[in-house]
Amino acid sequence: MQRLLFENSPYYIILCLLAGVGYAYLLYKSRYTWSKKINQLLFSLRSITVFFLSFLLLGPIMKFITNEYERPAWVFLMDTSTSIGEVMDSVSQESFIRELDKTKKIIEASGYDVKWEDLNGNEINSIKATGTISDINRGIQNVVNEFEGKNLAGIVLISDGIYNSGTSPIYSPLRMPVITVGLGDTTERVDLILKNIAFNKIAYQGNKFPVKAQVLMQGIINQDVMVTISRDGKVISMLQKNAGTRTLVDFDFQLDATEKGIQRYDVSVRPIDQENNKRNNVTSIFIEVVDGKKKIILIAPAPHPDIKALRAVLDKNSNYEFIVHIPGIADANATYLKPGGAELIIFHQAIDLGGRTISLYNALAKGPTSLLLMIGSQSNVRQLPAYQIPVQFEYRGQWDEVTPIINSNFLDFGFSENSNGVFSEYPPVQVPFGKFTYPPNANVLLYQRIGSVITDRPLLLSWEAEDKKIAVLIGEGLWRWRLSEFADSGNTEIFDELISKLIQYLSTRDDKRKFRSFPLQNEFSESEPVLIESQVYNELYELIYGNDIQLELRDEAGKITKYSYTTSPGGSRYRIGGLKEGIYYFKASTNLNGNTEEVTGRFLITSKNLEAQNLVADFDLLRKLSIETGGRFYRADQLSLLTSELGKTKAANLIHTDESFNQLINLKWVFFLLLTLISMEWFLRKFLGSY
Repeated sequence: MQRLLFENSPYYIILCLLAGVGYAYLLYKSRYTWSKKINQLLFSLRSITVFFLSFLLLGPIMKFITNEYERPAWVFLMDTSTSIGEVMDSVSQESFIRELDKTKKIIEASGYDVKWEDLNGNEINSIKATGTISDINRGIQNVVNEFEGKNLAGIVLISDGIYNSGTSPIYSPLRMPVITVGLGDTTERVDLILKNIAFNKIAYQGNKFPVKAQVLMQGIINQDVMVTISRDGKVISMLQKNAGTRTLVDFDFQLDATEKGIQRYDVSVRPIDQENNKRNNVTSIFIEVVDGKKKIILIAPAPHPDIKALRAVLDKNSNYEFIVHIPGIADANATYLKPGGAELIIFHQAIDLGGRTISLYNALAKGPTSLLLMIGSQSNVRQLPAYQIPVQFEYRGQWDEVTPIINSNFLDFGFSENSNGVFSEYPPVQVPFGKFTYPPNANVLLYQRIGSVITDRPLLLSWEAEDKKIAVLIGEGLWRWRLSEFADSGNTEIFDELISKLIQYLSTRDDKRKFRSFPLQNEFSESEPVLIESQVYNELYELIYGNDIQLELRDEAGKITKYSYTTSPGGSRYRIGGLKEGIYYFKASTNLNGNTEEVTGRFLITSKNLEAQNLVADFDLLRKLSIETGGRFYRADQLSLLTSELGKTKAANLIHTDESFNQLINLKWVFFLLLTLISMEWFLRKFLGSY
């Protein structure tokens, strides 16, 4: 579709027409040597040419309107978790897929596009019941996000209604119908389910630690229930209770933490004769027995929300004891406020304007403990050098607003891949405005970003002095970061990772070995690969590459598996997949200057057997979801009714309109039209002997 627009009044077209006719009249009114018809033709060509040239001076614009028709789409969202495989054998699955394929073809013939996806957002063409978790709400949201702004007619959810991850899909607002197809068996079976195990992942050697087990009674009452906890194949504790009429029975254990390291405990419920599903009667827990907690002392002149944000992160880690000292408000034990009384000391608002914490700083800064100095609005930034803090500001009483960005050259610890994306959405923190100097040997962890401009001014930096680490965090308002991330994503994973790794980095003594090898985390799940990183250093403690690394992995049964690889820039990590649940011990070795260097360690592989917990299909949830969204519920044997209903609905295409503008003089056909008119007139006049 095209329309002609004008920059000037269209009434000027009349003047263009008069100009074309008048000019041609003056040229061809005199006597001529050719026939009258030829003269009329030449008159017309000159009139059209002059009119068109005059018309172009008006600046006409062509408006092009393009309509693109998008077919509506139905997404068949399939639950491919193992709970489906428990109630549908391979023959039933193949038969169901054939019926679904017929449904797809009939719906496509009605003018729809049809796509099959699993709950993880992957496109599929069959049911492979191998999923370890069921997050129905996430699966629906994946489809909604994928088809945002597109012509999504609705979702057909094929599931047993059992979800064991995420939130209930009923409470998520949706603007399209969700048709549900129920698979599985809704008959309640006799089952003893080891529902929940509550325990601390860290225990301290020589102490007792609690383990709480909950057993769900399904389809049975007045049953004696026995729960045992075993270690290395030996029962170390046992409790028995009669359930009576209760559906949930609690068992509380107190175990002794004797040996250091990661310890495996097997928790099991003695099965009864009527049970068919016994896989949910046993699970394993892993507890790390350690020497004691690291003490982290925070000293501040006054309460502040940033302190609460730090506490929220550190209190999650049972390796740390977080102690806050605010003079006159929250006084810590005097033994903690002596040099060497903690692994890390944090000074909030260092050096404070009121001088409430300066005496403590003078006493503790000379000790062996690492320091984290947080510079804020109550810090006397002009006096930092006077207290041997080598950070000097050109401070004029003004403050700037910045967000963090990772220094890609910082290698002492890593950040998650999406950290910078999350950081860019954080609200800004307040920092002193202007340039400042800092130690030349400092490592910058985070730079300041003002708007979208990345500066060379550090936001977080650290250096070593007298065998201890000193870090300076320039900025106030960290608590807003944590709240913002939770509001955007429902968790605080990136903020917590930043603070946790920073605290761990500062509170840990430097490893002076020239060969290091370690897993990137202490605990992995069966569904993810284990990553082991190896680093080799020269005499100047600079990273070097090209070393052959030999890895030896030993499981709990004593089976040894060997691997080898060569380090390279960007290739210092080795990936090991397919490991089953258990504790693994590894030994890494390499040859360095003619000597064999070795590093040993351990890590944990955990398994979440969530799908075996419950095999009773929840059709009520599917019905509610359909009612809430304007859809309908069908059983698996009613698939033909679903096919008939969808086949009758009229497919409404979505029209996408695109508008573009172009001046008429820029169009190629206009040039060739003028060239043709002028050439024809010139050729006729030359042919007839004129000029």
